[in-house]
Amino acid sequence: MMTYDRQILQILTNVGQQGIGVRQLAKHVYNLNCTFFSQPDLQEIHGYVRKYLLRNSKSPNSLIEKTERRGYYRLNTQNNADARQMVLQFRKHPQEDEEPADVPPAQDLSLSLFD
Repeated sequence: MMTYDRQILQILTNVGQQGIGVRQLAKHVYNLNCTFFSQPDLQEIHGYVRKYLLRNSKSPNSLIEKTERRGYYRLNTQNNADARQMVLQFRKHPQEDEEPADVPPAQDLSLSLFD
């Protein structure tokens, strides 16, 4: 169940300030845990996600908060330092393979076989 917690937080980080509905969040968690050999129970995951969101959104300083839309939740980045840190931590890092744009391409110093 600890993996569900991490997956829920990862998804909430990705959706941003608009939030996500409980049903959509449960489907995302379900899809993350489906494999060729095993499929978890969608109703069980939905119940777990619903309880997790309710448990972690009770106070104004909670990690998760309800949005203006009924049944939608998001990370509470306004009142919770841990939520702000998660947003920074889970953001995509630039690929190490990519070269910065301000660096000119290296000059080809290889010898030609046909000169």
